[in-house]
Amino acid sequence: MPNPIAGRQPRHRLLGSCALLLTLVQLSACAEPPANRIELAAPKVATAAPALSQTIAAPAAPVVQLSFSEWRDAFRREALAAGIQAGTFERAFAGVVPDPAVIRADQSQPEFARPVWEYLDSAVSALRVHRGQRLLAEHAATLHAIEQRYGVDRHTLVAIWGMESNFGSNMGNMNVIRSLATLAHEGRRPQFAHDQLLAALTILEQGDVQARNMLGSWAGAMGQTQFIPTTYQSYAVDFDGDGRRDIWESTPDALASTANYLSASGWKSGQRWGMEVRLPKDFDYALADPDQRKSLGEWLRLGVRPQHPYNTVRDDSQMAALLLPAGHRGPAFLVMDNFRSILKYNNSTAYALAISLLGERFHGGGQVLANWPRNERPLSRSERIELQERLVQRGFDPGVPDGIIGANTRRAVRASQQQLGWPADGHPSYRLLEQLRQLP
Repeated sequence: MPNPIAGRQPRHRLLGSCALLLTLVQLSACAEPPANRIELAAPKVATAAPALSQTIAAPAAPVVQLSFSEWRDAFRREALAAGIQAGTFERAFAGVVPDPAVIRADQSQPEFARPVWEYLDSAVSALRVHRGQRLLAEHAATLHAIEQRYGVDRHTLVAIWGMESNFGSNMGNMNVIRSLATLAHEGRRPQFAHDQLLAALTILEQGDVQARNMLGSWAGAMGQTQFIPTTYQSYAVDFDGDGRRDIWESTPDALASTANYLSASGWKSGQRWGMEVRLPKDFDYALADPDQRKSLGEWLRLGVRPQHPYNTVRDDSQMAALLLPAGHRGPAFLVMDNFRSILKYNNSTAYALAISLLGERFHGGGQVLANWPRNERPLSRSERIELQERLVQRGFDPGVPDGIIGANTRRAVRASQQQLGWPADGHPSYRLLEQLRQLP
């Protein structure tokens, strides 16, 4: 799904699921500040400014934890002030109480994550490829019309459809209003959930869907391609012409809405997402950085070559970045602007790579020729945190040790690898962690 938090605005979503995103979420991976409660600061009495010593010594203002009913009443006043009709609010919130399953999902931080090759094995499975090919034929006329209007490749749209909801068969069965209300009251990102909840009520107000049919994931991602409510409001379209933007029951609406989102995210018609490449000996792996974008001509002059014979470079002015999803021991890819558009849908390179390869597999491509380092042991969450802590100890700056491997951590890893004289690919490996453990 499009997830603005993770990047998707993407995941709409977090978007949704492996079926959906493959978890999806891989949905992918964003750090947020811990915010576990909606709190109301006690009112302050205006007084003369205190002395500095008094300011330092003064205790923090007490906070009041709202009950769910108190929070609901406050939110109702805000919603009505924002234009939501009282009847719409009451119908949406009828019988709504906090959902413990949503809180468990929100607080879940799995210790182990699948390595990218296992993720791709599942995402680009033979069953998904076969079903996608059948649906491409079944919906050929609709997909052609969508391509004509938005310029987005049909194979990519069907790949997202397959990843996000298993082609509409697994959209989630949770009440979106209840899920978002739970998260707005006591989730880790209450303001985000609050904004999504207001948008969801606006959707109900507009009549695109009935409250009882507004179902989705625990995080509020909805429909066949898992839009979060704010993404729906901005990009959902009525492509079948029935007067409603129905991403739940109308496949044309769901696919066209996705195309509209990708188009607005910078999709370039007629261009490919990227290609698998092979690198020359003694290559400078520090160039494998999303900020190191070069023209295809520049990459060719550095000795980078397409891995597949059919991937000829026709326009060497296109800009691309080098992606090493498993470090220098695994496959290499040059990724271009359309890959970046997919990242805006879901800010996970594994997700974007899965969508890209699945889309190619539908018409006979998408095979990765280089070997994955399947004997490499991936880091657990606690080990990723330890790696970040040890990088800090060595004078590098990976950001707050949280187990999330983002740009700061990769830069710190790369600097550490350079100091050790290793290939500086920025890949956080167990070998590096072991090496840092042995250093004084």
